[in-house]
Amino acid sequence: MTRLRQRMIEDMQLRHLSPHTQRAYLTHVARFAQLFHRSPDLLGPPEIRSYQLYLTRDRQFSPSSIGVANSALRFLYKVTLKREWNLDDAIPTGGRQPRTLPVVPSPEEVARFLDAVPSLQHRVILTVCYAAGLRISEAVRLKPTAIDSQRMVIRVEQGKGRKDRYVMLSLKLLEVLRDHWRRTRPKQWLFPGDVPGQPISAGAVEVACHIVRDQIGIGKPITPHSLRHAFAVHMLEGGTDVRTIQLLLGHRSLNTTARYLCLATNKVCAAISPFEGLQPPSSAVMEAVPTPA
Repeated sequence: MTRLRQRMIEDMQLRHLSPHTQRAYLTHVARFAQLFHRSPDLLGPPEIRSYQLYLTRDRQFSPSSIGVANSALRFLYKVTLKREWNLDDAIPTGGRQPRTLPVVPSPEEVARFLDAVPSLQHRVILTVCYAAGLRISEAVRLKPTAIDSQRMVIRVEQGKGRKDRYVMLSLKLLEVLRDHWRRTRPKQWLFPGDVPGQPISAGAVEVACHIVRDQIGIGKPITPHSLRHAFAVHMLEGGTDVRTIQLLLGHRSLNTTARYLCLATNKVCAAISPFEGLQPPSSAVMEAVPTPA
């Protein structure tokens, strides 16, 4: 490990960046250095511009992925290397990103999908994503002690943003989890992986999702995260208020949760179009309108 890499790791640890963010930043800095075959401390704004064009044109990265690359380079040059640059000029941020709405499966499609998952462990994890609105990274890292059947809650430890929160534990989900526990008797992790002492990887569950979706022929993309979206939309359609859903999802901003209002059919489709109130013109008015030659 180079001295610069070690220093950047220490800087990120001192600022309590999540392990996921640290890995992403290190990956982008390493990719940046490999592109020019030089250490990043020997590179500057011209190379950064070329790297951004490389990600955009050659690799065709999404705007959000390019944003992560920019954040990694900003951290490297501002915090670790302490360059006295105008970062807005040296590492320009991308323009406004397109705002898209997720495609959400219906309750019937969710039930059909979960029933088709062959692996018991994968099925239980995906059920948790839908039944409790958890991110896949949160679901795979659950511990048996996180399931509180007395209070009927699940404790999510150090979710996104390094925050703890509680989510509801339904009776039906509790039975699913108890059946899983009786079959597997997990110890440290509720969903252990192949590596001793580690939980199952989120990637393994995501791959299983793609396989099942293709097998059963559901046209909509179904991923662990789309099941979390479905949880929010179906809760909203069931009458749960947006603020409660925000707390369950662990969103920092209510605006993020409010996006689901655009997807709830009982909110969007229940509105009456003004076209329904239009009255046809009377026959007298129609007769007075000249007919085109």
